[in-house]
Amino acid sequence: MQFLLAFIVAAPLLGAAAALLPAPPGLKGKSPEQAVLRHGVTVTGVILAAAIALTLGFDHDAPSRFQATTDISWIPALDVRIHLGVDGISLPLLLMTALLFFLCALYSYFKLPAGPSPKAFVALLLVLESGTLATFAVLDLLLFFLAFEMVLIPMYFLIARWGGAQRQAAAWKFILYTLLGSVVMLLGLLLIGLKSGTFDMVALATDNGRELTYTTQLLAVLAIGIGLAVKTPMWPLHSWLPDAHTAAPTVGSVLLAGVLLKMGTYGFVRILLPVTPDGMATFAPYLGAFAAIGIVYGSLACLALARKGNKGDLKRLIAYSSVGHMGFVLLGIASMTPTGVNGALFANIAHGLITGLLFFLVGALKDRYGTADLDTLAGATGAALYGRAPRMGAFLAFAAVASLGLPGLAGFWGEMLALFGAFDPAEGLSRPAFLTFTAIGAFGTLLTAAYLLVVVRRVCMGDPKAGPELAVADIQHYEFAAWTPLVALTVLAGLWPALLLGLTDPAVQKLLAGGNS
Repeated sequence: MQFLLAFIVAAPLLGAAAALLPAPPGLKGKSPEQAVLRHGVTVTGVILAAAIALTLGFDHDAPSRFQATTDISWIPALDVRIHLGVDGISLPLLLMTALLFFLCALYSYFKLPAGPSPKAFVALLLVLESGTLATFAVLDLLLFFLAFEMVLIPMYFLIARWGGAQRQAAAWKFILYTLLGSVVMLLGLLLIGLKSGTFDMVALATDNGRELTYTTQLLAVLAIGIGLAVKTPMWPLHSWLPDAHTAAPTVGSVLLAGVLLKMGTYGFVRILLPVTPDGMATFAPYLGAFAAIGIVYGSLACLALARKGNKGDLKRLIAYSSVGHMGFVLLGIASMTPTGVNGALFANIAHGLITGLLFFLVGALKDRYGTADLDTLAGATGAALYGRAPRMGAFLAFAAVASLGLPGLAGFWGEMLALFGAFDPAEGLSRPAFLTFTAIGAFGTLLTAAYLLVVVRRVCMGDPKAGPELAVADIQHYEFAAWTPLVALTVLAGLWPALLLGLTDPAVQKLLAGGNS
């Protein structure tokens, strides 16, 4: 188990280095480009297999205990250690990350985005995977920061070199926002480590902030929270996200929404809730207010983009929907209750699966029509996907109803539990304020349903004989292979939520109790 986790974190880096080397003669095949893409599929597939093996070997009777741990001294002068481990909070995120990277590598093998060298594309993808997996596996504050920052450069180049229109501006906006947030976050992490005498996240969580003064906790929550909120992204620090999603290639959008946004909310749960509980209790009402505003703001922006005549870009619309959905995650965290935090973790996984599927679908539509502009797609009567490409229309309708929180699918449980947590927040938090946030969040679910149903009506329905595009290719075999696992897991998590909550709940209970089960 120790070897498996270390292998999962380190193997993508080795795979990235190997991708830049010439392919061995027996593995070149007919095309060197296909050889390196096949290498990407192989490496991500092996990492997914290792993540599944780790999940099967995980002691599901003790999900609150860190397992598969490695603890090696790295910088003795600062007591920084290479400390790895997974519990019921991080294991689902680790597994989902490995799955999404494999599906993106598989999709890219058949549909490589236009850009420079495939070698560079595969290498950047694997470096990005290593950084995201490490973020969910490390248990040292400085190591967490290094992993958190490791993803920025690969994602910058994926957007800037393989993206669409306005990709340079979007890439610069992405990296400037996230770097500025990270600088502030580093100051907060150093403050905690120097004041408490350790950077070990397990020891800090067990101490539960007793070694930190109230002022230190306030400053730490403010500094670290800003850095995490930018990555989440929380309103009003979200403005980099729509541009990045619109310009990014399809797999870049899938990974940005499905994995990178989760790193911010994971930091709130793993670091701020257990390490600075008093500071979080002070800032929780403000976090809840920003979350509630983000839910409604994201939904209203999507409604505006979905309206006829507004020239709304579908990728931009799905990006704004992420602002709303991540608002529910932040609202659950702000409640500081087991119910709310479990809902936030569930919503994280659900959003990764569903929004990843939505970006795959929108990318496929853009490839077929040459545009993601909703007015151009819909024409006078609608894009009529049900008539022109019925399987793609069915997939899009499924992803939309899953995203709006239909009971029986994964999107329902996270939002419901987050609202339940806000309805009865932790002791000491203002119940009238959180009741207001709950009401706003509930209203946001209605707005979410409204814009997604408008999208389905305009894209899936209409006259298949109208408009210039009479023949649209339905789902190809590689698309079906990449999308079906996301559909299956969305249904499985919706029908059997205990599969995920059974992992997260004991770990959350221990985390909120200051390390005591």
